[in-house]
Amino acid sequence: MTRRLLDCTASELRTFQKDQLLESIAGCEGRVMMCETIGITPPLLGDVTNAEYAAALGADILLLNMFDVQNPHLEALPESSPRETIRTLKHLTGRVIGINLEPVDPRIAAGNAGTLWEMTPGRLATADNARLAADMGVDLILLTGNPGNGVANEAILATLSQLKAAVGDRVILAAGKMHAAGLPGQGGANIMTTEDAQAFMEAGADIVLVPAPGTVPGITVEMVHRLGAVIHQHGRLMLTAIGTSQEGADPSTIRQIALWCKMAGADLHHIGDTGVPGMALPQNILAYSIAIRGERHTYRRMATSINR
Repeated sequence: MTRRLLDCTASELRTFQKDQLLESIAGCEGRVMMCETIGITPPLLGDVTNAEYAAALGADILLLNMFDVQNPHLEALPESSPRETIRTLKHLTGRVIGINLEPVDPRIAAGNAGTLWEMTPGRLATADNARLAADMGVDLILLTGNPGNGVANEAILATLSQLKAAVGDRVILAAGKMHAAGLPGQGGANIMTTEDAQAFMEAGADIVLVPAPGTVPGITVEMVHRLGAVIHQHGRLMLTAIGTSQEGADPSTIRQIALWCKMAGADLHHIGDTGVPGMALPQNILAYSIAIRGERHTYRRMATSINR
């Protein structure tokens, strides 16, 4: 039996292969915290990466948004070879590291030119980029979409099969959307159906991402619970996500969403990266963590040395 992630030290996590990591997450029974951060914006603490800040607040998994595998860069990361960026961050944090890749519609994504969300080749969901990520030490790849980039469930599905063949034996594959990603026809309750979840799992998804209840219009506890039942019947994990800037709401809202996610059956809990540009409000990461696992596990994760 693999030791559950809640109890793992950095040295133990370094030894885990993909299947062990998935088993370790499942063993936590809905108490795994994933924090998404942006590494190309000015860090909140100036000379400390946003990912390190999130780790210090108790994040178990650090999800890097806007990370370009062809031109790797994280603001405030100590100088290192670009190809060692992920391993350097792992050394500093002792955490599991994931990245987003996006199967965008180029015509729609072109509308983001000149904005924070403008696409770059190294963020595209391709087999070559996935191989680069795996070679750099990435543990998890999430196929999803940033605002306005036109990411359709059909594109996620097509890309999943390619990534499964390319890196599925080395990297955890997650798939889903936190919001419509520029496609109003796939907004609200149409963001994820049971048919979508089924297709994602058949194509190779180890984790299916769904919006957290209360974050997207029409996404209720009951709806997410139904999706979770299908996902769990197939032996996969469900990740609920706050991707609608509510990571910048008040802590009481965050606690409510956290408990709704628990009720719905979340195995992993994601909190987004734009409470302020770059990461969730620090107090909300802490509030979410305490809501789903209490002070003991939260403070233990915060206090445990990465040298253990």
